[in-house]
Amino acid sequence: MLDLVLAVLHHLLILSMAGLLAAELVLVRPGVGGPSLKTLAVIDAGYGATATVILVVGAGRVFFGAKGSAFYLENPVFWAKIAAFAMVGVLSAWPTLAFFKWRKQAKADLAFAPSTDEVARIRRLMGLELAVFALIPIFAAAMARGYGL
Repeated sequence: MLDLVLAVLHHLLILSMAGLLAAELVLVRPGVGGPSLKTLAVIDAGYGATATVILVVGAGRVFFGAKGSAFYLENPVFWAKIAAFAMVGVLSAWPTLAFFKWRKQAKADLAFAPSTDEVARIRRLMGLELAVFALIPIFAAAMARGYGL
């Protein structure tokens, strides 16, 4: 039963993370400012918290799941999945820092909105983040079917 609970939580968290990233992408557009920046900060905090919980639940699956740790730790596809997750984390740092900066500027100037160029740069990074994120379920599906063993 523990294996099922961990698997369900893991999948729901991954879906939640995808939804949060999509919500950020919708909000980050030319003219973003004011209350949208506060909402963006809250969503981004939820995104980071969800990623942290995914790591905890994922570690639970590795060490307490039915397949056993050897299934994961000796599988190069598992490590590709972990690398993709880490890359998503690295790529998410730039938007997070931009959101903090924008929020700080908006507190000082209620009419603040980031430049179109800044927004375009962050959207490109988020698009790359989303593309790398898409690799995670691909690697998971391959791993579940025995690839890499």
